[in-house]
Amino acid sequence: MVHDGGVTEADVDAPSGVHALKLVLVTGMSGAGRSTAARALEDLGWFVIDNMPPSLLTSAVDLARRTPDVERVGVVVDARGGAFFTELAAAMADLPREDVDVRTVYLEASDEALVRRFESSRRPHPLQGDQRILDGLQAERRLLGDLRARADVVIDTTAINVHDLRRRIEEAFGQEDPPQLTCTVMSFGFKYGIPVDADLVADARFLPNPYWDERLRHLTGQDAPVATEVLGQPGAQEFLASYGDLVKIVSGGYLREGKRYVTVAIGCTGGKHRSVALTEALAGRLAADGISTRTFHRDLGRE
Repeated sequence: MVHDGGVTEADVDAPSGVHALKLVLVTGMSGAGRSTAARALEDLGWFVIDNMPPSLLTSAVDLARRTPDVERVGVVVDARGGAFFTELAAAMADLPREDVDVRTVYLEASDEALVRRFESSRRPHPLQGDQRILDGLQAERRLLGDLRARADVVIDTTAINVHDLRRRIEEAFGQEDPPQLTCTVMSFGFKYGIPVDADLVADARFLPNPYWDERLRHLTGQDAPVATEVLGQPGAQEFLASYGDLVKIVSGGYLREGKRYVTVAIGCTGGKHRSVALTEALAGRLAADGISTRTFHRDLGRE
């Protein structure tokens, strides 16, 4: 394979007729949006295989690496694989390290949201058998626990719609050559729960709440008067500087461990004023430091 006008080290080491491959493993809870994520990858030009037994993963990767037009493959692995699922770790270990870039996407949602989705679709959970949907969800969480812990990207779909999920997938995998580290800075309200997909969680409730100012209550942290008020409070700039430094400190370790996506969640009471203003400001700092950054305001508009 020729890249940027030259021969790569992978070309020298790879067998004749075999090219490098990008592989995305899509997994997570049933009902959390795996099908939507798979369709989003497909629309981005990825070759997607749904519900493939893990025992066939190595063979599928080998075939894809010998097919000239297939350079990006998405594989959906879920609880429907049953006994095959225990073979996934071994299959992943057998993949060529030099020429296969593997990333894992784990889709998560609360039990309440998942039960509601199954009930609305009138379909049983694949692991519930003759028990409740909740029993099937608990069995699935135990089965997928190790995968969730090792996932590169965790997306909580509890409070987002299919369009938001597609955008998150497009942001993560739409670029041919993504930066080494991508940081999502997310605002949230503690009254709605801590985001389960956060790597680092910060608490902005040490700052005065603009909600109690009649001039600012109807505005959000994206409005200049609120941002000026929040960022001008004692400790706000130190907070931003400290968390900016923290992301830079851990980024090297994440990259060495193969993790290229980090989510920093900043919370206040309702996710409307303080956390939103700090999220926008921190994202600006990180972008200025050369870190690819995006923002996501989970609870903005819920009040």
